[in-house]
Formats: sequence, structure tokens, C-alpha cells
Amino acid sequence: MSENSIGIFDSGFGGLTVMKTIRELLPFENIIYFGDTARIPYGTKSQETVLRYATENASFLIEQNIKVLVVACHTACCLALDKLQELFPIPIIGVTHPAVEQITLLPSTKNIAILGTRSTIASGMYQKLLQEKCPHANITGIACQLFVNLVEEGFIDHPLTTLAIQEYLQSLTSVDTILLGCTHFPLLSAQIQKHFHYPVNLIDPAIGSAEALKKLLTNLNLLRPPSTPPTYQFYVSDAPEKFPLLGEKFFSHPITNVQKIDSSLFSVR
Repeated sequence: MSENSIGIFDSGFGGLTVMKTIRELLPFENIIYFGDTARIPYGTKSQETVLRYATENASFLIEQNIKVLVVACHTACCLALDKLQELFPIPIIGVTHPAVEQITLLPSTKNIAILGTRSTIASGMYQKLLQEKCPHANITGIACQLFVNLVEEGFIDHPLTTLAIQEYLQSLTSVDTILLGCTHFPLLSAQIQKHFHYPVNLIDPAIGSAEALKKLLTNLNLLRPPSTPPTYQFYVSDAPEKFPLLGEKFFSHPITNVQKIDSSLFSVR
């Protein structure tokens, strides 16, 4: 089992930021990544639809004989993670709980902002978890849907992105901690920090997720030994030729061997 791959899925490209962090912390692990590029974005979909997509994605990866599943999509975690953990027999972790744990380790968190997609913020999941762990903190959720498009267009350091950040974050006057509740948003960390005139704790949930994954694999004695170089496989549900071009911005590593899966595997297109 230790030689089996880690499975990761996301609605598209953003989960590669999670894969990148896992690769850095666990450099000997084989990884299979699935990006549901035919049905992106998840952040504007209903809970019922996201649950269906997430179940289909998980089923596909489990068929690849993975040893653990990482749900890298924040929207899927907020709307479907609990159900996936009930449905499937392998260990499944997400990005939500590790992100909240990262915040609890900070020395002081009085004003916390959560930046996410519409569905993530509307679910109230992050707000609920943070209120339980940090009962005296002020918690604000902001849906920043446009950030996803700006990142995917490559507008990381661009006047349009600056304007969008100003528009979305203008109400945050005394925030001390910002949870980047979408896998695209860590690419905007420098621009978000620049918006404030004082240091702000920017929480990238990929870090906590990678650490939680390492702890899980260690406890289950499933860490892959450093015997041979690891393999990375990439699957998408549409446009495999585009995936390496945009994906490398998220992964910071060449992406090869991208395969499009058979569309008949999915009931919704």
C-alpha cells in the first residue's frame, strides 16, 4: 500500500497549489491529480451539484488504487467532504479543517477574514469552524469570485487585480488574519498583503493540508520509501492541451502526461 499513489482532485487548476506543497513536504510520494476542467467553476454551483461532481471525482481516483484522497477544492470540502468520508473506505482529508488549525496556532486572532468563492462563503462552513475554535474573534466572509478568473488569465500582478482587491477588501480596516479559502488565492498573496499598510497573517491552507497528510500517512505506516523517483500523473475532464500551460503557474514544475478521461464516466457535463 505504501507504493500506491496519493489522489488529489480539484475543480480545475487551483488544486495544483496543494499538490505543489505536498510534493515539497513528501518528495517521494507518487501522486495522481484530477482536474475537472469540463465543469469548472464549482464555486457558483449548488450543493447538490457539487456533491455529485465530488462523488464522481472521488470514484474515479479510487479506481486508480490510491491509498489516500485529498480534496483540494475548498468548495467541494465545504459542501461534500463529510459525505465523501461516509461513502468511501479510504482515508479522505480536505483543506478546511487543517486551515482552521493553522489559525488556532497563531498568538492572536481578533479579526479574521475568509476569502472564498460564492459557494464556499455561502456554505458558512469556515465561519462555523472558526467560531468554534476562536469564539472571541470577529469573523468576516467575503466572496471574491473574480479572483479566480484573474488568476486563470495570468493577471497576477496587473492593474485589474489591484482594482479587484481594493473593491473586495475595502471593508477590512482592522483585519489581522486572512484565510485564503480558494486554491487560486495563494497566487495573489503578495498583492493582497500590499493592499494593507501593516502586516497581515495570510493563511494558505495547502500548508496545513500537506502537514495533516504527512501525519496521517506516518500514523498508518503508508509513507513511501525513497527507493525510486516518484511518478506524477495528471487527468482532466476537458482540454488536456491547455492544462500544462496554465497548470505550471500553479505547480511551479513541468507538467507532462496529461490525459483526458472518458466523458462517459460522468453523468453531468
